[in-house]
Amino acid sequence: MLDTTDDVHKQKPVTMRQVAEQAGVSMATVSRVLNKSGPVDPLVAERVRTVMANLKYQPNRSARALASSKSVLLGLVLPDIQNPFFIDLLSGVEQEVQQNGYLLVTCSSPSDPRVQEQYIEVLAAAPVAGAIIVPMQGKLRALELLKDRHIPVVAVDQRVRDASVDSVRIDNVTAAKEAVAHLISNGYRRIGIITGPPSASTANERLLGYRHALQEAGIVPVAALEQRGPYYEETGQRLMHVLLDLDPPVDAILTANNRLTIGALRTLYARGKRVPDDIALVGFDEVRWAIPDLMWITTVVQPSYDIGRVAANRLIQRLHQPEASAQAGREPQTSGIWAISRVAPYGFWDHIQPLYL
Repeated sequence: MLDTTDDVHKQKPVTMRQVAEQAGVSMATVSRVLNKSGPVDPLVAERVRTVMANLKYQPNRSARALASSKSVLLGLVLPDIQNPFFIDLLSGVEQEVQQNGYLLVTCSSPSDPRVQEQYIEVLAAAPVAGAIIVPMQGKLRALELLKDRHIPVVAVDQRVRDASVDSVRIDNVTAAKEAVAHLISNGYRRIGIITGPPSASTANERLLGYRHALQEAGIVPVAALEQRGPYYEETGQRLMHVLLDLDPPVDAILTANNRLTIGALRTLYARGKRVPDDIALVGFDEVRWAIPDLMWITTVVQPSYDIGRVAANRLIQRLHQPEASAQAGREPQTSGIWAISRVAPYGFWDHIQPLYL
C-alpha cells in the first residue's frame, strides 16, 4: 500500500506556465501582471490574479529580480562565524533582511583578509544589491569593485578608511575607558590589557580607551602591560602567561574580545588563580562557554543582534536613498546600546553607553 500522508508536502511548486495555461493567457501576460511591467486588460489581469490565488502561486523572487534587473540578494561577509558575537549579528541581519523582502548570502573568511577580498569580488560580480561587511583591515581594495558597480556597503564593528562608506559600531574608546575606570575605582592599579592586532580598529580603539583611563587616574602606562595578538583563545592563553610572569605581576586585566577572554581564563585556571579574589578581569562581549568555578568576570556586552538589525536597516535605507550622505559613526545616538554587566553572581552593573552609527 502506498503511503500518501506526505503527498501534500511533496507537491512541486506551481509554475508561471501553469498559471498561464489555466488563465488562458501567455506567460508574458502573467509576467506583466506580476511585475506591473506593461499594459494588460483589467479583466484579464483580474483573471490571472484569481488563478494565482486559487493555485497558491508563489513568484520566484530571484527570477523576478533577473527579469527586472534588480537583485533581491544582499551579501554579508563575516571574519569569524564561530564567534557568538558574529552569530548573533548574523541573526539580526537576517531578521531585518527577510522582513524587507530580500535574500541573504553569507560568507565567512576566518583569519585571512585575502579570502575576504575574494568573497567581496564574488559579491560584486553576482551582483548583489548591497553588502554588509565586517572588514578585517581598514582598507579593502575589493570595496572599490562594489563602489564601481554602485553597490552600497555598510561596514560593521571595524572602521574602514573611507568616509563614503556607512558604518555601524560602538564607541570602543569610551567602552574600554569606562571598563578600566571601573577597575581603578575598585582599587586596582597594575592593570594589563590583552588586545587584538594593529590591523583591527577595535583593538586599537580599546587600547586607546585603556590608556585614557590610566591617564585620567594619574597612572603611568607601562609598555609591558600592553599585550596584543590575533583574536584567538590561544592568544589570550599565551599573553596571560606573559602578564602573570611580570615582576610584579598584574592585579587586573582588560581583554578586548570574548575569545581572548576565554584564553585568559584558561591560563588563570591552570595557574590556580581565582577571579576576582586573586586577579580581576574585564572582557568584551558575552562569554557563553563554561566558566570554571570561582571565576566571576565583568564584561562589556555589545548587543550584537541589534547591531546586525541596525546595519541591515541602514543598507536597505541606502538602497532606497542612494544619494543620501554616508553615516560613518561620528555621532552617538541617544538610546543606550551597550552595557557593562557582571557575569554571575554579581547581577548587573547598570552603566550604558551609546552606539556609534
